[in-house]
Amino acid sequence: MADKSKILIIGGTGYIGKFIVEASVKEGHPTFVLVRESTVSAKGHLLEKFKNLGVTIVHGDLYDHESLVKAVKQVEVVISTVGSLQLADQSKIIDAIKEADNVKRFLPSEFGNDVDHVHAVEPAKSTFEVKAKIRRATEAAGISFTYVASNLFAGYFIPTLGQAGLTAPPRDKITILGDGNPKAVFNNEEDIATYTIKAVDDPRTLNKILLIRPAKNIYSYNELVALWEKKIGKTLDKTYLLEDQLLKMIQESPVPVNIILSIQHSVFVKGDQTNFEIHPSWGVEASELYPDVKYTTVEDLLDKNLLKWPFAICKITVSGVEAGVGA
Repeated sequence: MADKSKILIIGGTGYIGKFIVEASVKEGHPTFVLVRESTVSAKGHLLEKFKNLGVTIVHGDLYDHESLVKAVKQVEVVISTVGSLQLADQSKIIDAIKEADNVKRFLPSEFGNDVDHVHAVEPAKSTFEVKAKIRRATEAAGISFTYVASNLFAGYFIPTLGQAGLTAPPRDKITILGDGNPKAVFNNEEDIATYTIKAVDDPRTLNKILLIRPAKNIYSYNELVALWEKKIGKTLDKTYLLEDQLLKMIQESPVPVNIILSIQHSVFVKGDQTNFEIHPSWGVEASELYPDVKYTTVEDLLDKNLLKWPFAICKITVSGVEAGVGA
């Protein structure tokens, strides 16, 4: 572990954070997780698991500058995986990194669309703008960085093909957002974490955007549904929710449904995950950079769902960080 950077993860008990913690340990990095006192009792089981993996639990708080600086001084790399309500407060992490003056790489909380290449409507627009502001603040502070644009969390989307109210893939009917033609990217959370950790010491990702776009995980909504239909041997009854209808729903829906829908509008109507080329001056693609990573494909995930849910369709409540749609 001597040649592996020490990594501090802020937000490590959150949805994507826990995957990144485990990937950091697996890749051999001395791993530290910043934990508030209130989290110790609320997530004791998860913290015990981290300790058993060899993770160092550092008690501190994003809003306690002294404890934050003390934590940052112990590491070379800081990864933030804080949730949407704390995105703007990452300026406090930037301040702590500047004061500590020992961090060689900062990865702010991104893990969704590349916020410098989006055409979003409100309320997602404001969320993306906050992330972009943190990017600019990082750069203005002279802090070396890597921004991870992971695109969609497959663990949220694939099990229901994006259908609210289900816990199993649809067998009879499906609602497709837009005309179903823009291509999106669906990535397994463990793979997102693995690519993220591989990037932290890689000079090729220094001051670059790491975009996770593996070829076998790029599908339009229509292509995804067609693949599922092939697997179940049945044609679904399709309803297309076109842009004007979707925009109306966004305006009329409460929080957090409006946020989820506006992100989906960016992904499935505007095609914001694939409608631009990656230029080597500012970005690199993860699966090309790390061909040794055997990533989980969309087809793999559909096969798992086919085994898990051969018949049933049940009810679900939408939950989780950014509802898995990459805010």
